[in-house]
Amino acid sequence: MRIIVAKDAGYCFGVRDAVNTAFDTINQHGEVYMLGDIVHNEKVVADLARAGAKVVEEVDEIPSDSPVLFRAHGTVGSTWEKANSAGLKIIDATCPLVHEIHSEVKKLSIDGRQIIIVGDHGHDEVIGIASQVDNAIVVANPTEAKELKKMKRAGIVCQSTQIIDNVQEIINILMTKVFDLHFVNTICFPTKRNQEQIRQLAKECDVMLIIGSFTSANSKRLTQLSLEINPRSYQVTTLDDVDIKWFNNARTVGISAGASTPDYIIEDVKNKLSTLKDTK
Repeated sequence: MRIIVAKDAGYCFGVRDAVNTAFDTINQHGEVYMLGDIVHNEKVVADLARAGAKVVEEVDEIPSDSPVLFRAHGTVGSTWEKANSAGLKIIDATCPLVHEIHSEVKKLSIDGRQIIIVGDHGHDEVIGIASQVDNAIVVANPTEAKELKKMKRAGIVCQSTQIIDNVQEIINILMTKVFDLHFVNTICFPTKRNQEQIRQLAKECDVMLIIGSFTSANSKRLTQLSLEINPRSYQVTTLDDVDIKWFNNARTVGISAGASTPDYIIEDVKNKLSTLKDTK
């Protein structure tokens, strides 16, 4: 059975840098505090916890002599203020591309535009983006876009890991509702690249595996995209989730992974599949 791993499956540079920064901080200080999980992957969170990372919900829970790491998804402004006021040592692991979205939102707002964010309600990144301005509107799908009232001026950005098709459909609807619309395409390049590779692999392979946590919106979107092309697409978190029955009559298997999936999990799954022979 032939196994094809997408060239850019797994960690994007922002997540990789954030995780490496967390481990480096632990090595230097013995521990690091994080407000929530650094990325949406249980294995990564567990690995960091064993090394010395501590997850808390509030700034008040962090000792004054301990470093706090702000996660890859971005952090709301009020949390920055609290941490600074408490005199904490802040280590900013926010993805640079997320920082760019924050900057674009502020510029659009200064231009007098209603801010609309295409993204998932309640997602850490979307919350962080929305916190940069007042009264931002989050739109997750075309149905919600249709429910918006008409407006004169709007600035639109999107969550960095959105599926392009969803964004395009929403923009088409908003073009009928907004007289003066300024759209900044803030889907990050690693996401676009990963989606393109999955589209191609899903056509070429008998079976597709997407590796990623079910808490990861990014991973679930990649699975959705693959399923639209190849109904024999499955999402797994680790090799333990792999069912060999999926590969009956399969000669080619494509593997991709969400942006928060570490390399060693991808390698584990690949190695397990490599032990299987063509099944009939």
